[in-house]
Amino acid sequence: MGGPREREEMPVATSKIHEDEPAMVNPIAVRMSLLVTLLLSWLAVTTAQVPRTLQPVDEAGSHPDFLEFRTRLQAIVERQDTGALLEILHPDIRASFGSDHGIAAFRAMWNLDAPDSELWKQLGTVLSLGGTFDGGGDFTAPYTFSRWPNDVDAFESVAVLGMNVRVRGEPQPNGPVVGSVSYALLPLDDGPPDPSAEWTAIRFDGRKAYIASRYVRSPIDYRARFTRTDGRWRMVMFLAGD
Repeated sequence: MGGPREREEMPVATSKIHEDEPAMVNPIAVRMSLLVTLLLSWLAVTTAQVPRTLQPVDEAGSHPDFLEFRTRLQAIVERQDTGALLEILHPDIRASFGSDHGIAAFRAMWNLDAPDSELWKQLGTVLSLGGTFDGGGDFTAPYTFSRWPNDVDAFESVAVLGMNVRVRGEPQPNGPVVGSVSYALLPLDDGPPDPSAEWTAIRFDGRKAYIASRYVRSPIDYRARFTRTDGRWRMVMFLAGD
């Protein structure tokens, strides 16, 4: 008899994938992963490029008597009627943060006896930019002051006053357009804007850019406050700065 017959070993099944065998890839999963990645990237870029906004507000219409008063005041400004203007000033009107209070000081400060007083331009602009009532019933204009967000530095930012305002790479009318904004709050690049400058330098998408100064306003520019006293509306403050 021969020795025990050797048995042929059966191959053992295994789930191991050999290195030379490609793994199965789910094309749907790959496409979904790519789509999610692209969407997250787009959201990150969009969020970084969209600035905060300050939408125009004008609550004058909620008080018909004030709306009538403001309309009359705008007509006074339009015809530069000094006598009529003095009639609506509060006796203790504030013209600055110093001791310049009262009608006489206001009249001297703005040189109202001169035909080219700057007051008419500044007051006309303030009255054209809406405003809001406070809890005590006083009306403050413009909205760029009364509604300015507390968490935005008033000395380092400006409000854009229109829709689709062009942002340019150079301070000139034919400068390259790098974007557009609507009622945006934008950080300044060179400190407080010069009211007499044609262009205002701002930061846009992380770089220095420019907007025509007529389309932006600083919250610490001129503003007015009106209060109703003795049955009539009066202007109690008109000043700039902080």
